[in-house]
Amino acid sequence: MTKIHTSLRRDIFYLFFTVLFVTCLSAKDYSIKGTVKDSKGNKIAKTAVLLLDSDGNEKQREDTKGRFGKGSFKFKKVLPGEYRLEVDAGRIGKGSTPVVITDDDISDIEIILKKQTRSAAPNELVMHEDTQDESREETTVLSSVQPTSDEDYILNELSFEIKKMTAEIKYLNTELNDLKSLSKMWINPIAIYSKEIILKNGSTVFGKIIYQDEKTLKVETLIGYLIINRGDVVRVVDNIVMEEQQEYVPEQIRDSYSPPPMPKLAEPKYVTSRSLDREAGKKYSANCVLMGNISEKKDTQGNVIFSGQIKNIGGRRADFVKVDFVFRKNWSGETKTLTTFVVGTYHTFESGITTDATLLPGSVGTFELYVPHSFGSFIGYSYVIDWMEYE
Repeated sequence: MTKIHTSLRRDIFYLFFTVLFVTCLSAKDYSIKGTVKDSKGNKIAKTAVLLLDSDGNEKQREDTKGRFGKGSFKFKKVLPGEYRLEVDAGRIGKGSTPVVITDDDISDIEIILKKQTRSAAPNELVMHEDTQDESREETTVLSSVQPTSDEDYILNELSFEIKKMTAEIKYLNTELNDLKSLSKMWINPIAIYSKEIILKNGSTVFGKIIYQDEKTLKVETLIGYLIINRGDVVRVVDNIVMEEQQEYVPEQIRDSYSPPPMPKLAEPKYVTSRSLDREAGKKYSANCVLMGNISEKKDTQGNVIFSGQIKNIGGRRADFVKVDFVFRKNWSGETKTLTTFVVGTYHTFESGITTDATLLPGSVGTFELYVPHSFGSFIGYSYVIDWMEYE
């Protein structure tokens, strides 16, 4: 009995081993080879290829080759059955293909990647691809979802508000610049008005002379227009404003009143007592007079420059023509005298001396007197034109 059981156990073992051996022989593994390409036929390198079973479970994963064998892949030791190969290359596209392995290797699979079309979201650009003809070149169409009526109204309102705020900012900037310039002018009126009018009562008016005649002056100032009697004016100083020191001029002053043309005044004739004596004795003696007015300017260092023109209206030559300025320093009567010679025509005397301070009959010469800042202040001045006559 024991021998029978032993023999039966041995037969069962041999039967199990035989079935297992046959099963192993029938379950031979195979390989899958293929290539991944885009819609234009270009091989895609270094892209993951998934081998999924019929239930969608991942069995293997391989990357396509790069430089050598670009775009190719190979799965080894694949058992017979139904599978699916899937590739997701992002923006290049996606692709998949079914594979059935029975009793041989597969080596001619091509997976073509195609871009997927997705539904458009609001205000989003949509990419479309014509997949009917893979040989044609990919076309891209950009479309945008049109805003609704409410959205269009809101956009118009926001655009209007932005334009309104921009205009207000520009206006406020202009007003701020005007206020800054006005404050600077109150501190330094010479920045816009170069004329300094000194009156007999000691007052000084900074402004622009827009009209004058023999009796009055009309002056534009920071506080408005002033009418000043010419008899109350001691002198008018023309301050020199350097180009780099010019300030911003507000619009209301830039567009100020344009004065009428200046009337031509009678030309004053100033002669010395010496010239009057000469006229009494000689009918054709020299007579030098001032042409127009004496210009007075002050530079940024406080130096004063007097200039003008002298004309010989007599019948003889005037030599060594000069202008003597007598400055009144204060109200107590202290004075100082400065002299300047006229630049006229060159003349050489018999002694060999040559001078350019000669004025022939009818000729005009210029003079310029430089009064340095160290000279000090003065409240007024007078002048005398003098010359000499030689045979």
